Amino acid sequence: MITLYHCMSARSFRPLWTLEELGLSYTLNMLPFPPRVHARHFLDINPIGTVPAVIVDDVLMTESAAICEYLANRYGPTPLEVLPDEPDYPSYLNWLHYGEATLTFPQTLILRYGQFEEPQRRLPQAVEDYSRWFLGRLRAIEIALKAQDFLCQNRFTVADISVGYALMLADFIGLSEKFPENIRLYWERLRARESFTKAWIAQETGALQQGVSTVHAPLIGKDD
Repeated sequence: MITLYHCMSARSFRPLWTLEELGLSYTLNMLPFPPRVHARHFLDINPIGTVPAVIVDDVLMTESAAICEYLANRYGPTPLEVLPDEPDYPSYLNWLHYGEATLTFPQTLILRYGQFEEPQRRLPQAVEDYSRWFLGRLRAIEIALKAQDFLCQNRFTVADISVGYALMLADFIGLSEKFPENIRLYWERLRARESFTKAWIAQETGALQQGVSTVHAPLIGKDD
């Protein structure tokens, strides 16, 4: 049994995308955003009230990149995972965490101080600084993609899902227009995958069926 607690286009999109890529059966519980405010019962699942929360056979996980790695490992073998005996295994682990720790982190500050805070508390200089910070960190991806279509072993892996979500969030923020050309093409390849489309449809369908707003979490104006 796999149960995913998810808000529209929040970080929990990473495990949702992974579940669709693996073709696994799962239960999708859509939550209003932010759940700690609008779905207080969710605090009984995850005491800090953030998504994702995934329950696999009564085991709870809450870190999006770790969930993707776990699902690929547990339900493999799968080309989504890079194994320790493959040359790109260290890069795979690095990119898997780069997507969240290096790329998504500055985006949360851009959203908070450019959109989520009350007008008097917004910090345009912080938004500008962290936007430059984020775009600068794309340089490593740009270099990695010069000779291959994907980040590791020249195939699509959950490392691409981790980084891909950060590019998706950049689209919401309005930073994708500043993507270097090969990152723009990379992002097009990622979102053209059938699993991405299925995940996108699954969250919209789930929200409509469960009476949750279909407005994407990064556009709502509250921190998750």
